Amino acid sequence: MGNGIQVRDRFADGAQYIGGKLRSGTSGRRHDVVNPATGESVYSYELAGTADVDAAVAAAREAFPGWSGATPAERAEAMHRFAAVLAEQADDFAYVESLQCGKPIKLSTEFDVPGTVDNTSFFAGAARHLEGKSAAEYDGDHTSYVRREAIGVIGSIAPWNYPLQMAAWKVLPAIAAGNTIVLKPAEITPLTSLMFAQAATEAGIPDGVINIVTGAGKEAGEHLVGHPDVVMTSFTGSTAVGKRVAEIATSTVKRLHLELGGKAPFVVFDDADLDAAVNGAVAGALINTGQDCTAATRAYVQRPLYDAFVRGVAELMDTVRLGDPFDPHTDLGPLISHAQRDRVAGFVERARAYATVVTGGEAPGGELADGAYYRPTLVADAAQDSEIVQSEIFGPVLVVLPFDSDDEGIRLANDTPYGLAASAWSRDLYRANRATREIKAGCVWVNDHIPIISEMPHGGYKASGFGKDMSSYSFEEYTQVKHVMYDNTAVVRKDWHRTIFGDR
Repeated sequence: MGNGIQVRDRFADGAQYIGGKLRSGTSGRRHDVVNPATGESVYSYELAGTADVDAAVAAAREAFPGWSGATPAERAEAMHRFAAVLAEQADDFAYVESLQCGKPIKLSTEFDVPGTVDNTSFFAGAARHLEGKSAAEYDGDHTSYVRREAIGVIGSIAPWNYPLQMAAWKVLPAIAAGNTIVLKPAEITPLTSLMFAQAATEAGIPDGVINIVTGAGKEAGEHLVGHPDVVMTSFTGSTAVGKRVAEIATSTVKRLHLELGGKAPFVVFDDADLDAAVNGAVAGALINTGQDCTAATRAYVQRPLYDAFVRGVAELMDTVRLGDPFDPHTDLGPLISHAQRDRVAGFVERARAYATVVTGGEAPGGELADGAYYRPTLVADAAQDSEIVQSEIFGPVLVVLPFDSDDEGIRLANDTPYGLAASAWSRDLYRANRATREIKAGCVWVNDHIPIISEMPHGGYKASGFGKDMSSYSFEEYTQVKHVMYDNTAVVRKDWHRTIFGDR
């Protein structure tokens, strides 16, 4: 793909992918996909209505018996072909992801797309390893074993910050376990989710196994979550919206998986490698323009290193290159929209009343003025209970605070409602190990911040949600565990029957 005209051509039939085919939505309302680097529309489409959700769920329900009844080897083979198709189309996926999100092309090319291909390869293999407890005679008279079974039609909702990767995180464990799925991507970034589903069809995954409905949350999203034929909901997004999803899902007794907001602490002890911590903080804070639930947002630095850390981070942030996402030298792209840029700016402007903006804190002018750009920003001297420390900003903003004792540093790290990710920086094994034990987060890195791998789970504590994406642990979300028990005695009248009738 080379430009927006080709995007329009590719999705000319609409932004709904149901039963293996693109089709137009039926809501009667149109929506534009906007390139946040320029503010220009690159694609316009009809949003999904409730009828489209019903059609997608029906397609998934029809496909479920055949897909769940396939052998693990058959599902694995199809998913290996899927990974190969994705790899063949890697350049197209990277281009479209950068076009709709404003990601620097080097991020799409080196992180989003290869990560998705790797996830697909991992789950292709994992499809053959759905394990249960081994058969045994636990009471002496019966043989027990555990089956893992697909549960049915999954209704998932993915966010706009990593549209391709989040589509993969929702779809892959679900279908590897034998389920079928209806995914609602964010309406502002649907294009790579649609391409992902098309690639699955090209790979031979049956029609109806993966369906995409692109609509508004209030209409398409809520109808999907509440649909009587949907047995489980997986949602990634804000904690506020997650609460609403939970209300709808629990009212219909659905299984629920939530990956919600984050406010990741970055704890630097006084024996840390200062240069490594400075570089890690800037990279961890600015990944995807800070629009990452696991991004480093709160740096707690033990007082002996505090001043040098602040200077180092400010100097390094000032070297970060904002620019055209398709320029391979661009480090930082725009935020997802002007509304998000203004939201981030609002946090910083309010913080000026109680904290110090060390660097950044403004939108660039000149040739970037039309885009949703915001400069990398470092804020110091904020109180622990201030808005900028406690609330999720979702932008290129890092707040730095000092601490004295190790006890204080760990206490401050835990002092927000969130618990998705964190990092600890120390050369002392015992100190770092204590931090990994006591920081309440689903992932704690030591001397790094951000890397993820397909083999390990991703999910949070507290207001960051529950359940896991990626890894074999994600099958806990997408399989039903069944205990099967065989009598081995062939005795008509069992000893336990006497509790109901007769004597021993």
